[in-house]
Amino acid sequence: MVDQAAEKEWPKLEPIRTGLRGRCPRCGEGRLFQGFLKLADGCDQCGLSYDFADPADGPAFFVICFGCVPAVTFALMLEIWTSASLLTQLLVTGPMLIATCVLPLRPLKGWLVCSQFFFKAGEGRISRPWSPYGAGGPQVQPPKRRW
Repeated sequence: MVDQAAEKEWPKLEPIRTGLRGRCPRCGEGRLFQGFLKLADGCDQCGLSYDFADPADGPAFFVICFGCVPAVTFALMLEIWTSASLLTQLLVTGPMLIATCVLPLRPLKGWLVCSQFFFKAGEGRISRPWSPYGAGGPQVQPPKRRW
C-alpha cells in the first residue's frame, strides 16, 4: 500500500513562518520539537521524518553573535559606568542574558531546520573532476553513480 501522505501535494510554506512557530516544514501543523531544543522524530500530522535536519551549531552561532555579545557588553558597561552591585548585576543582566541568549535558540533552530527542508539542503557532492591544488595537482573524481 502506498503512503497517502507522500502522494499528497503540499503547499510551499515559508521557513520563517513555520520555523519560528516550531511547526512541521511540510504541512505547517505538526510539532517540530519534542522538548525545548530536541527535534521530534517526525511530524505527528503528515508523517514527515526529520532525519534530514542537521542545524548543527547554526542557532548557537547566531545567538552568540547577535545576543550574547551585546548582552555581555551591556553588563560590562553597566559595571564600568555605575560600579553596580552584584545584586544589581544579577537582577538586570541575568534576565537580559536569558532573554537574548536562551529564548532565541528554539525559533532559530526551527527556522534553520525548515529552511533545510524548503531549499532541499544536503551534504555537498562533487559532480565533476576537481583539482583542489591547481592544474598540476591531484584530481578528485566524483563517486560512481549507483542508479
